[in-house]
Amino acid sequence: MITGEDVDHISWLASIKVSEEERAAFVASFNSVLDYFHQLDELETDDVEPTYRVVDLTNVFREDVAKESLSQEESLRNASRMENGYFKSPRIV
Repeated sequence: MITGEDVDHISWLASIKVSEEERAAFVASFNSVLDYFHQLDELETDDVEPTYRVVDLTNVFREDVAKESLSQEESLRNASRMENGYFKSPRIV
């Protein structure tokens, strides 16, 4: 069971301020969710095969075809900074 102190702790972890009205609403909401999970725990699932995803998905891959790459000039065309034919970025220490 979730208490007001639990909501205070969660709000502290999330760095949010919760009013007293919101605190009471969160206690009720969190406990409602937990009650639902308790109902699910009562179901008989011994003969149910685990489901890893609801919809059967397959990845769609394109054919990997080698082709001509960009020239150095084309690659650097939109660079905001370059030096000696390379991209130049700000120094980070």
